[in-house]
Amino acid sequence: MPSSDAKRRLSSISSHLNPPTPTPSAGASLIRPFSSSSRTSSASPTYTYSISAAYCDKKKSLNPAKNVYTFNPFHRVTKTASEISSKERKLARPNSGQDAFFVSNINGTGSVAFGVVDGVGGWETSGVDPADFAHSLCDYMASAAAWWPEGFKDQTNVVTSKELLDVGYKRVMEDKDVFAGGSTACVATASPEGVLEAANLGDSGYARLSPFRLNYISPPQTHAFNTPYQFSKQSPKMLTQVALFGGAKPYSELPSDAAVKSHYLNHGDVLVFATDGVWDNLSPEDALRIVSRLMVQLNAWIVPEENSTTDVNPDFPTVVKEAVMKIPGKSESIKGLSALLAAAITHEAKEASLNERRDGPFAKEVQRYYPKENWRGGKPDDICTVVAVVIKEGV
Repeated sequence: MPSSDAKRRLSSISSHLNPPTPTPSAGASLIRPFSSSSRTSSASPTYTYSISAAYCDKKKSLNPAKNVYTFNPFHRVTKTASEISSKERKLARPNSGQDAFFVSNINGTGSVAFGVVDGVGGWETSGVDPADFAHSLCDYMASAAAWWPEGFKDQTNVVTSKELLDVGYKRVMEDKDVFAGGSTACVATASPEGVLEAANLGDSGYARLSPFRLNYISPPQTHAFNTPYQFSKQSPKMLTQVALFGGAKPYSELPSDAAVKSHYLNHGDVLVFATDGVWDNLSPEDALRIVSRLMVQLNAWIVPEENSTTDVNPDFPTVVKEAVMKIPGKSESIKGLSALLAAAITHEAKEASLNERRDGPFAKEVQRYYPKENWRGGKPDDICTVVAVVIKEGV
């Protein structure tokens, strides 16, 4: 294992360093409308999304029965994040450590917003809890989506992921209860027309999986080895100290620096959004293997027979809703396809992070940049996975 000095150097800021596979050009425009032109829900939305999250604090054991969240699209939000005290919001946080996530309807559009945020651990050396920035950013983005178009400059029928990220970022920067901190972020909007738009800043990221193939993996944004793009907020005291005595300033990107990519989605696609606790320990191919195995086991994806192009169960919506598996060694079960997928990815990422013999993407990058360090095995970290299963109605 690396020396203690090397460990401190390598773990000061969370990162995902797995080089991405070649990807289509970013920012390609799509002609298909992104959302309903009315502020009321579309009369007959074509695409819907089953969305769940699974997570684990790096200091705790994974509890699959409790560390899973499934989004209820019919839940009505009655208060904005600003109307809830920071103490109440803190008590309501999931046990995901410095990682955070959100899922929310976008008011009156039929679209949904979701994403993952990873608090930058390096702030702990300054006496700052990185979880405060990460969870607050998610709270504000969820609230902004639910109460759209309030707070948005462009109050048209199009809600972009970068706009949502910008609104959430500004509200965190204005929140006096979050006096300092920073994070990466990977945020998306998915429309009833089947268009996904994702904005990624830093080394969290997402994969788009179709039956038995990896369609896309987002490339990480990094300044250098182990140094991802990140939001930063310094307290007035910190700013004064830097002005008077000098010292290093943290990297501080803006929402406008996020890389944006749009996708046409297909019936049966699986979207995996995750923090670097996943991508440092599992490759995109690992994620595809985990998802494919479960999708076949649950009869959601079908291995095509010769001369057949069918690869999604004709009764896919029912499978998505009613899929259930018992947790090994427990009396509880996990229900819902997206929840099962999120839990499976999180479980394997957790196991890989603690396995000293399994070299994940992070270990391979350390070996590449610092071959003398002899780093082996996984990288313990907070883990957060959001999975969205794409359903096209009438198929």
